[in-house]
Amino acid sequence: MLLVGLTGGIASGKSTVARMLHEHGAVIVDADVLAREVVEPGTPALSAVVEHFGDAVLQPDGSLDRAALAGRVFGNPTELARLNGIVHPAVREASQQRIREAAAADPDAVIVYDVPLLAESRSTDEFDLVVVAHTPAAARVDRLVTLRGLERTAAEQRVTAQADDETRLALADVVIDTAGSLEHTREQVHALWQRLTRESQP
Repeated sequence: MLLVGLTGGIASGKSTVARMLHEHGAVIVDADVLAREVVEPGTPALSAVVEHFGDAVLQPDGSLDRAALAGRVFGNPTELARLNGIVHPAVREASQQRIREAAAADPDAVIVYDVPLLAESRSTDEFDLVVVAHTPAAARVDRLVTLRGLERTAAEQRVTAQADDETRLALADVVIDTAGSLEHTREQVHALWQRLTRESQP
């Protein structure tokens, strides 16, 4: 098994890189998917979120109102830290379980843990390789405005709530430049996959 940590700031194209790696044959463990699963109704993490933030962050059906919660934490570092302190440990436990399952199913697998907040939330020691999908912060703000329809102030808050580019890049064994064309990204991912398949061989 080769375990790869894949990270990148919001709107960096990280999910595109993950999809391309999956097309090559990697097993993807997606932290964003797990982050939704660990706060589903009835979970300990959701109970902890409601205990701190109140019932106003719940939908009428008892599920998490993500927009309401985002309004509480973005731009408020203290509240964001409290939320992360609840969700990150639950995601970590779930991710470790998924990675164990994937390794048991295929001991030679290339497993990619797609995790946006790697620089903020965990050590990189467990990974054989860390890959950073990189587009400069200003360009990511523009993407959030033009592609996702966020107000510029909100987009800037989302970007600045995460680690800065220098901190994230300092973790990288490999940087995928995602500021250019899709084809340029694809070429870099293809080269990365060739490296990963070589290194995964016993």
